[in-house]
Amino acid sequence: MEPFNIKIGYGEKEVTLTILPTDEAYYKVIYYGAILGAIRYQADDSWELVPEEEIIAGDLPMYVHDLKADRLDVVLNDTVVDEIGEEIEIILKLND
Repeated sequence: MEPFNIKIGYGEKEVTLTILPTDEAYYKVIYYGAILGAIRYQADDSWELVPEEEIIAGDLPMYVHDLKADRLDVVLNDTVVDEIGEEIEIILKLND
Protein backbone atom coordinates (compact mmCIF):
# COMPACT_ATOMS: atom_id res chain seq x y z
CA MET A 1 0.00 0.00 0.00
CA GLU A 2 1.20 3.48 -0.84
CA PRO A 3 1.64 6.24 1.78
CA PHE A 4 -1.40 8.47 2.28
CA ASN A 5 -2.32 11.64 4.14
CA ILE A 6 -4.90 12.07 6.86
CA LYS A 7 -6.13 15.06 8.80
CA ILE A 8 -6.91 14.96 12.50
CA GLY A 9 -8.14 17.53 14.95
CA TYR A 10 -5.53 18.62 17.44
CA GLY A 11 -6.87 21.00 20.03
CA GLU A 12 -8.55 23.79 18.07
CA LYS A 13 -6.34 23.12 15.03
CA GLU A 14 -6.20 20.51 12.30
CA VAL A 15 -3.01 18.61 11.53
CA THR A 16 -2.06 16.77 8.35
CA LEU A 17 -0.04 13.59 8.87
CA THR A 18 1.40 11.18 6.34
CA ILE A 19 0.78 7.52 7.06
CA LEU A 20 3.37 5.06 5.79
CA PRO A 21 2.24 1.41 5.85
CA THR A 22 5.03 -1.05 6.63
CA ASP A 23 5.66 -4.76 6.21
CA GLU A 24 6.08 -4.97 10.00
CA ALA A 25 2.28 -4.72 10.58
CA TYR A 26 2.33 -1.14 11.81
CA TYR A 27 1.88 2.30 10.31
CA LYS A 28 4.53 4.98 10.60
CA VAL A 29 3.15 8.43 11.38
CA ILE A 30 5.14 11.08 9.52
CA TYR A 31 5.08 14.74 10.55
CA TYR A 32 7.24 17.39 8.89
CA GLY A 33 9.36 14.77 7.13
CA ALA A 34 10.20 12.78 10.25
CA ILE A 35 8.75 9.78 12.08
CA LEU A 36 6.52 11.03 14.88
CA GLY A 37 5.85 7.44 15.91
CA ALA A 38 4.04 4.33 14.73
CA ILE A 39 0.75 2.65 15.56
CA ARG A 40 -0.66 -0.82 15.06
CA TYR A 41 -4.06 -2.45 15.15
CA GLN A 42 -4.79 -4.80 18.03
CA ALA A 43 -7.01 -7.89 17.97
CA ASP A 44 -9.33 -6.27 20.55
CA ASP A 45 -10.36 -3.67 17.91
CA SER A 46 -8.12 -0.93 19.27
CA TRP A 47 -4.95 0.88 18.20
CA GLU A 48 -1.74 1.10 20.18
CA LEU A 49 1.45 3.09 20.00
CA VAL A 50 4.46 1.04 18.88
CA PRO A 51 7.44 1.41 21.24
CA GLU A 52 10.12 3.55 19.59
CA GLU A 53 12.74 0.80 19.85
CA GLU A 54 10.55 -1.42 17.63
CA ILE A 55 10.26 1.15 14.83
CA ILE A 56 12.50 0.57 11.83
CA ALA A 57 13.29 4.12 10.76
CA GLY A 58 14.81 3.41 7.36
CA ASP A 59 15.69 6.63 5.53
CA LEU A 60 13.58 8.90 7.73
CA PRO A 61 14.79 10.58 10.92
CA MET A 62 12.84 10.37 14.15
CA TYR A 63 10.85 13.52 14.90
CA VAL A 64 12.41 15.88 17.44
CA HIS A 65 9.94 17.94 19.44
CA ASP A 66 10.67 21.66 19.29
CA LEU A 67 8.43 23.97 21.27
CA LYS A 68 9.99 26.98 19.54
CA ALA A 69 9.16 25.74 16.03
CA ASP A 70 6.45 27.40 13.97
CA ARG A 71 4.20 24.31 14.02
CA LEU A 72 2.03 22.40 16.44
CA ASP A 73 3.91 20.11 18.78
CA VAL A 74 1.93 16.92 18.19
CA VAL A 75 2.18 14.25 20.87
CA LEU A 76 0.98 10.70 20.25
CA ASN A 77 -1.14 10.06 23.32
CA ASP A 78 -3.98 7.51 23.52
CA THR A 79 -6.58 9.94 22.17
CA VAL A 80 -4.45 10.95 19.17
CA VAL A 81 -3.52 7.32 18.45
CA ASP A 82 -7.21 6.37 18.43
CA GLU A 83 -8.08 9.24 16.09
CA ILE A 84 -5.25 8.35 13.70
CA GLY A 85 -6.38 4.71 13.79
CA GLU A 86 -9.96 5.69 12.93
CA GLU A 87 -8.72 7.70 9.94
CA ILE A 88 -6.56 4.77 8.78
CA GLU A 89 -9.59 2.46 9.00
CA ILE A 90 -11.60 4.85 6.80
CA ILE A 91 -8.84 4.85 4.16
CA LEU A 92 -8.51 1.05 4.29
CA LYS A 93 -12.26 0.60 3.79
CA LEU A 94 -12.20 2.99 0.83
CA ASN A 95 -9.40 0.97 -0.78
CA ASP A 96 -11.14 -2.42 -0.39
